[in-house]
Amino acid sequence: MTSPDPDTGLLAPGWAGSPAAAATSDGACLQALLDAEAALTRAQARLGLAPDAAADAVTEAAHADRFDVRSLAERARTGGNPVIPLVADLTKAVGEEYGPYVHRGATSQDILDTATMLVAARTLDLVLGDLHRVQQALARLASEHRDTVMPARTLTQHAVPTTFGLKAAGWRSLALDARDRVIEVRDDLPAQLGGAAGTMAAFTAYGARDTVMLTAAFARELGLDAPLLPWHTLRTPIADLAGCLAFTAGALGKIAADVLVLGRTEIAEVAEGSGGGSSAMPHKANPVRSTLIAAAARRAPQLAATLYGSMAAEDERPAGVWHAEWEPLRDLLRLVGGAARDAAELTEGLRVNADTMRAHLDLTHGLIVSERLSAELAAVLGRPRAKQLLTDLAKRTYTEGLSLGELLAQEPGLKDVDLDELTDPARYTGSAGALTDRALERR
Repeated sequence: MTSPDPDTGLLAPGWAGSPAAAATSDGACLQALLDAEAALTRAQARLGLAPDAAADAVTEAAHADRFDVRSLAERARTGGNPVIPLVADLTKAVGEEYGPYVHRGATSQDILDTATMLVAARTLDLVLGDLHRVQQALARLASEHRDTVMPARTLTQHAVPTTFGLKAAGWRSLALDARDRVIEVRDDLPAQLGGAAGTMAAFTAYGARDTVMLTAAFARELGLDAPLLPWHTLRTPIADLAGCLAFTAGALGKIAADVLVLGRTEIAEVAEGSGGGSSAMPHKANPVRSTLIAAAARRAPQLAATLYGSMAAEDERPAGVWHAEWEPLRDLLRLVGGAARDAAELTEGLRVNADTMRAHLDLTHGLIVSERLSAELAAVLGRPRAKQLLTDLAKRTYTEGLSLGELLAQEPGLKDVDLDELTDPARYTGSAGALTDRALERR
């Protein structure tokens, strides 16, 4: 029996089969390493530091399907990273004449860090596409349900009326915040080129007179930013990635958390467009998309913490600190890529049960507008009397089975008060509509 592929995501339904999974696979990471190697030789050729034929030869050989990923992974144990065996295999593939121009002047971390930025850039592009779908779907929901009244809940209890439009507009605001952070980080992802200890000495030994130009040419070949300094132990790019990815997971997690609560059987104010099944209970339509997003949101902060912890890196190349970044960063990219995919599907298919939302406004027998009544009746009865009256009537709504409005109508001092308006939850949503409109102006 052949051993299963460890990279299929059997226990990771949140990202398995997603575009982000393909962009972060072992094959994709290998291709990014090869792209970095080929770009370095091309950059040197552009500056006259290598023959054009060498750049062509390395580029022609740098295709992932020509290399044995499993063999590279196993041989990486010897030197602690996969670049060392890859350079040996790539040099052999290029051939004797131009093989010496492979990896010329670079160190393993130059290639691995640069490849990491390439994988991140390619994955973030996919995330941005899905975040765009999310914000579009939420804009539609916010607009359609601008005035759909529902209970706002604080500390799990009904508080005052709000609108689903405002809730959806808030979700969209978070998605746009995530988008903006991802764009900023994506645009600043840098190539890494420093040589053995960040001095670029080997490149000067091979004839480079201006290593700044070499770094710029290398970055340009890859579509990455040219850094001010080599960042072997200046891990700002990794920390920025950690931050934007963890934020994105949390932003999408907020949407999922709300849907999971509002979609409970006894609440049923929203539902996923196509729920998942149960292995034991045929009647169930589980909120699978929300569940997977919520799982990603819970894992992301701990993964980001590992990456932040790696900033405290000693010397010009630490032992273990740099190495600790590889897996959690890839996990973060996969989790967020999968969560963004699921969030796009969730928001595009979300079903809103407006009638149920309206019915739930009456569950507290009218008490959901007690805040408004406190303010309005104080002008009629005085603050102490209004407060005492509402406190007493609140208890009676449950013991007598009457609504707050019905009990208030029995009060002689309120005969001239328009209680129908004051006790209508739909007429106490404050600036929810205007806030929704304002939020939807953001692009």
